[in-house]
Amino acid sequence: MLLIVEEYFKNYPARKKVAELLVNYGISVKNSKLYLGNIEMPINAIAHAAGVNRKIVYHTIEYIESTYELKSVFERIRPHSILTEIAPILGWEVLEIYFSGKNFGCTVEKVFHLLSEKSCEVRQIIGERWINGNNKISIVIDVPVDMEIISKIKKIEGVESIVIHTSELDKKKIVCNYCRVRYCPRKVGFDVKDRR
Repeated sequence: MLLIVEEYFKNYPARKKVAELLVNYGISVKNSKLYLGNIEMPINAIAHAAGVNRKIVYHTIEYIESTYELKSVFERIRPHSILTEIAPILGWEVLEIYFSGKNFGCTVEKVFHLLSEKSCEVRQIIGERWINGNNKISIVIDVPVDMEIISKIKKIEGVESIVIHTSELDKKKIVCNYCRVRYCPRKVGFDVKDRR
């Protein structure tokens, strides 16, 4: 999706900021207006969030509506609910895997194969593959992730780091000497580069 934005807005950096914001928040463009689902979004709010003036937002909308390919995409954008922030509060865990290389599909396949071996119930999967190579998958799981699985995932080619967002109250079960720990409400991160 962002490849389309990159291509069509490469000569319009200010408009590109607006277009990226629309994509990232799931805001559609219909009949010269901006919508989050069925709720019309004020131009001022979008301009402020994108760090541009209102005129740039209007020009972006006009450009999108006058370009068939962009119009076809932007009128179909929808917001979606992402569980990664609330999962630990609900007692679920989030497994974030950051990786490099071009083997996005192979990496994802290997991760899910390992999770299926342990019969982990997956609630949500979000994959992000960016042009600059910052690739990440976030997997919401309804049971604590087995550390044996984490060890195996760390060995998959291309995996750079792993972060677990957990609701586990007893951090002694989670933290080892090789982890870097961050809290929100608690995250445990494994940086594979540090282990090599």
